[in-house]
Amino acid sequence: MGFIKGIHHVSMKCCGKDEYEKVLHFYRNVLGLTEIRSWDTGIMLDSGNGLIEIFTDGEERLAKGVIRHFAFAVTDVDACAKAVKEAGYQVFIEPRDIEMASKPVFQARIAFCVGPLGEEIEFFKER
Repeated sequence: MGFIKGIHHVSMKCCGKDEYEKVLHFYRNVLGLTEIRSWDTGIMLDSGNGLIEIFTDGEERLAKGVIRHFAFAVTDVDACAKAVKEAGYQVFIEPRDIEMASKPVFQARIAFCVGPLGEEIEFFKER
C-alpha cells in the first residue's frame, strides 16, 4: 500500500506585485481557473483535480529546474492554445495528435506553451 494519493498542488513564487498580477491574470483570466482560497502572500486556484498555488513573496527568479513541465487535462487543446496565443504567450508546440508506442497504444491531443514565469505547460486531452 502506497502513501501517495495524488498531486495536491503545484506552487510558484512571483517576485513582486507586478509579476504576481501577471501570473494571476494568466491562470485566472486566460485559462479560467477559479480561486479556492487566498491569504496575504498568495492564492490557490482550482485546476479541476489539483491546485495551482501562487505566492507573492519570491526573492529571486529561479533557473529552470528538474521538472520539465506540468500538464492540464483539458476539454479542448486547440481552444487552450488559441486563448494563450491571443493573450500574447508563446505556444511552442502547436496542437497535434500523438500516439505513444505503449502497450496498449495511448492516443492524445497535446499542445505546449510558456507561462508568465517561464514555466512550461502542456494541454493534454486523452483520445
